[in-house]
Amino acid sequence: MSDDARARLGRAQAALLSALVADAPAPPGFDPARLRVQAGALRAKRADIVAKVAPQLPALLGEAEYRRLFNAYATGRPMEANYRWDALHFAAYVLERARLPRRSRRELKRWYRHRTGPAPR
Repeated sequence: MSDDARARLGRAQAALLSALVADAPAPPGFDPARLRVQAGALRAKRADIVAKVAPQLPALLGEAEYRRLFNAYATGRPMEANYRWDALHFAAYVLERARLPRRSRRELKRWYRHRTGPAPR
């Protein structure tokens, strides 16, 4: 494979990946509706794994609200490091942007601070 062909393939793969995980437009030759369905499935799978890593999040928010908020968080926001960091970034997103009942907000703040604060003595 020539260097030019590799570069074209790399650009095409990057465009497809961006459409799937970063809410970018569908690249030429792909059905936008099918890509939206696949992107939604990937966000749902990501939410499933974050829920396994941090089961307190759906417990604190309620399963339906967790799914709704996680979908909003993950749309256009690719995962940066690992699922533990993704859970922390999601919690920060919820604390900054979501309207939660007072008790849920307090418990989520406590959960977040416990995982991001200094190590206990």
